[in-house]
Formats: sequence, C-alpha cells, structure tokens
Amino acid sequence: MPFKFIHLTDTHLANPGSTLYGLDPRARLDAAIADINKHQADAAFAVVTGDLTHWGEAESYANFADAMAALTIPYIAMVGNHDRRVTCLDALKAAPRDSNGFVQGTRTTEHGLFVFLDTLDETSHAGEMCAKRFDWLAKTLAAAPADMPFVAFMHHPPFPIGVHAMDEIGLKQSAEFAEVIAPYRSRIRHLFFGHVHRPIFGSYGKIPFSTLRGTNHQVWFELDAGAPHLASHEPPAYGVVLIDDENLVVHSHDFLDTSLRFPFEPPAGVDGRDYALNFPAR
Repeated sequence: MPFKFIHLTDTHLANPGSTLYGLDPRARLDAAIADINKHQADAAFAVVTGDLTHWGEAESYANFADAMAALTIPYIAMVGNHDRRVTCLDALKAAPRDSNGFVQGTRTTEHGLFVFLDTLDETSHAGEMCAKRFDWLAKTLAAAPADMPFVAFMHHPPFPIGVHAMDEIGLKQSAEFAEVIAPYRSRIRHLFFGHVHRPIFGSYGKIPFSTLRGTNHQVWFELDAGAPHLASHEPPAYGVVLIDDENLVVHSHDFLDTSLRFPFEPPAGVDGRDYALNFPAR
C-alpha cells in the first residue's frame, strides 16, 4: 500500500463562536476532521500549511488546538501570513521549532525527508525567508544522505501562480529560495503550499507542486490583473496524498460536497443506454 498523508491548509480559525465572511470556520474544520477520521484514518499524519488562525489571537489558537485534538492521526502545524509565531508556538506542540525560534522542522519518512518552512513576515501578508531561515534550509538539505529525496512544505508559493492579487503577496525572496534549493532540485519530489485558496497543480521548474482550497473561504479565480480581489464560498477541501517509490498522487477532496452519488451500472434488467439517458435529475 502507498504511504498516505493528509494536506490541510488555511483553516483561518477565529475565536470560538465567531463567523468569518458568513461561515463558521470551526464547524468547517470539525467537518474536515470528522471526514478524515472516517475515511482516511490510515494516513500517517496531516500537515496544515499555515493560516491556522485569522488574526493570530491566543484564543483562536486554543480553538484550533481543541478542534485538532479530535483528529485521530498526528499533525504538523505551520504558520502563514495570518498567524503570529510566538503565540502559535506557545499554543501548539504540533508546531515545529528550529534553533532560532522559527516554525521550521523536518520529519523523516520511508519516502524521504519532509521539510517544513516558515515564510511568515509579521509586518506584511507577503512571504519572507530571512538569512537565518535560508541558512537552516541550506544546512538541512546538505546534511541529508545523498540519496535521500525531499518533500517540501511552505505557506507562500515561491513563484507567480497567475492570480495577480495573490502574486503580489507571494514569497518576496523567490530568487534566493531558488538559489538555495538549486543543488537539490532533482531530489525534491513535490512542493506543497497554501495561501492561495485555490486548487492549483503544475511544476516549479521541474519540481511538481500542488495547493488546494482552504477549509473556510476561498479566493475567486481571476487572471485579469485589473479585476477586483474577491473571496468566495466555493467548496472547502483537503488533500489526500499517496506516495510509493515511483509515484506521488494528490487527491483534492471536497469534503462538504452533497451532490448526488449514483451507480454507473444500471439496475438488473435495465438497459444501460436507457439508464443513462433517462436518469432522473435530483
């Protein structure tokens, strides 16, 4: 069986009982966790790629921790532009910490070293990696065995994704990031990120990447640089990732989808063509 883990992002929890843009972020995270526990309990762990909270308040982190306590698998909590580093680290044992106090760390798996990066700039919604964080990343990659692959996680994408408003608040040090990882590009199996609240898949150079919708609100799809920056109530999602020695597959699951499920095959005695053509709409 492939190695499985879960990707969650942009949970944006507020304080208990609060709604955000007309939705209840805690209720939606609870629904995601219940769905994971029911259908994906064999996953090794979950990774939450930042924006755990919306305003970085201590009570919001307590709300997040309380929700995640129901998850039956371990999880790693990362920070995004809506988070606050010290408050997060004080509240969450699941948040990694490097020697400089950044929310960075690694996890060794049977399919390589998983590397979790801190791209938070507490003065801006854009992403930042300072000299200390780049030094940690360079030393971490260099210290790994020469045949070990990597899987990388960060909140901000290190390249433009085509949605102008989000590109304006991507990682500011994109060139420096590319330079640090350059010797290891052939060993990075996948890059996972959050921030953009959209299902996007492709390659960064030759590194495959994916991101997905958050568990609360989304960013509306618009490539026109002059268009207004809009949020939406598109369905929330979490990712199910399957890895073996040859392949890495990412499924984006709209866990609150209530559309009709029905058998492809017709009932006994019913012609398949008639079944398809005359299927009753709900």
